[in-house]
Amino acid sequence: MERFFEDYQKQRLTERFDILTAINILKSQGYDDEDMIKEIIRVFYVDLDTYNEVIGQAA
Repeated sequence: MERFFEDYQKQRLTERFDILTAINILKSQGYDDEDMIKEIIRVFYVDLDTYNEVIGQAA
């Protein structure tokens, strides 16, 4: 995914549903767990505590 974002363009992902939606989209595009976190924090401001909770429940 070759997209470049300035900090002011990033959306905030703080809700579980929004984080889960982003995870599902990235998984559907073929990202594995390690690449997914790199991509999601590059594109969004993510509440990492909530992200880890969502990932922990999905595993």
